[in-house]
Amino acid sequence: MSKSRIVFASKNRDKYREMVFLLREAPVELLFGPEVTKVDIQVQETGNSYSENALHKASAWSEILNMPALADDSGIEVTALCNEPGVHSARIAEDDELRILWVLNKLNGVENREARFVASIALVLPKMSQVWLTVGICYGKVSQVKKGDNGFGYDPIFVPKGYEKTFAELEAEVKNRISHRYIAAKALCDMFKSQNVLE
Repeated sequence: MSKSRIVFASKNRDKYREMVFLLREAPVELLFGPEVTKVDIQVQETGNSYSENALHKASAWSEILNMPALADDSGIEVTALCNEPGVHSARIAEDDELRILWVLNKLNGVENREARFVASIALVLPKMSQVWLTVGICYGKVSQVKKGDNGFGYDPIFVPKGYEKTFAELEAEVKNRISHRYIAAKALCDMFKSQNVLE
């Protein structure tokens, strides 16, 4: 089966590399957005859910480039913080270091460290007039301090359930078998398997 070319609607190369790995068995060739177009595509993440934001990004890139587009939106939800920062995870501070510090400061002295990572993937197929959406959740807790140098985002403070190490301490192969993004990507791969025709 020939592979369908799909643009990854993001400028985040770390996410792109991870998504390429997660979709390696799918009949798609995922292209890094900034390498497909020189147009600076800016999409405001104004949705009330991860799925809304992912769909908004994928739809915008698909319309501008007139080709299939895939986007994801994800965040960390901390139980003691009423599931904040949630959909605002990427916008509560200017960079990963400050975002991590925001969470750790909010949880200073808090015993309940329960949290979960949530990811939603949206695939827009314009010629087929279809939208595919998947969601993945990984449960765990927030560590007391930042640990590890792998991964990105909140990985250095998230310890998945059943493990003692943060995502940033775990090998990429381990993380990519249990993460929220893996679960959402696997669901998408399952959908590819049941679809006979793709753009």
